[in-house]
Amino acid sequence: MIDLKGKKAFIAGVGDDVGFGWAIAKTLYEAGAQVYVGTWPPVYSIFTQALSMGKYDESKKCRDGAALKFAGIYPFDGSYDSPEDVPESVRENKRYKNVSGYTISEVAEKLHHEVGTIDIVVHALANAPEVKKPLLETSRAGYLAAMSASSYSFISMMQHFAPIMNKGGSALTLTYAASTQIIPGYGGGMSSAKAALESDVRSLAYELGQKYRIRCNAISAGAYSSRAARAIGFIEEMIAYSEKNAPLSQAISAEDVAQSALFLLSEGARSITGEVLFVDAGLHNMGVASSSGS
Repeated sequence: MIDLKGKKAFIAGVGDDVGFGWAIAKTLYEAGAQVYVGTWPPVYSIFTQALSMGKYDESKKCRDGAALKFAGIYPFDGSYDSPEDVPESVRENKRYKNVSGYTISEVAEKLHHEVGTIDIVVHALANAPEVKKPLLETSRAGYLAAMSASSYSFISMMQHFAPIMNKGGSALTLTYAASTQIIPGYGGGMSSAKAALESDVRSLAYELGQKYRIRCNAISAGAYSSRAARAIGFIEEMIAYSEKNAPLSQAISAEDVAQSALFLLSEGARSITGEVLFVDAGLHNMGVASSSGS
């Protein structure tokens, strides 16, 4: 059994109890880690209120009968590196007005001040304002926004978090098969952002390893009905396709991804870095569909 007692983890991108971020947080907690999370400012109040009101009590139940406890919850927006980067229109937006200190550098500084050093960083966030648009219809602004929030955010996180991580620490991000395959409907520059993200994982693996002795990997998860995926609009069809055509003839669960993340973030993977691990029931190996159904 993997033991993370004494380890401290920060997971960016936890805003509900159904996404990969939540599942990873719970699995790391069950393994003994102290878990701190970053939540997108527009849903920060909703998420923290739901927690305090017991909305997620069932989801918080752990295997040993205990309940998931976050050591800290920080408003976090991966689109901004420092306060100077936040446009006035965002600062004055009603969804941001009641929170502060949510840029990447501010959260890293606050975490260091309150917690000290950490061991694990998980990047479980992505955003593309024009994700429903085909690439041919995506604007420059929409494309760059997708790259900024979904790819560069990981680079910026490691710039600011690596200096407060212990030697031997580990970083993980989440990608998707659209980085190398055509997924009609997954637009707005998101496929480009995932391709860039996987390239960045390889480069960061070298640079983080050389400078900080920190490992860096990615998980390419199969189709899963998260809140973000449902917003795209065809996730149920994708899950059905996976169940029909993947070698294991099954859809994946958030728990599948979380257990794989636990391994990659543990000492058991101490010599693994720069890798993209597919957790998709083997679907990425298929050249053609085994079923003619959708």
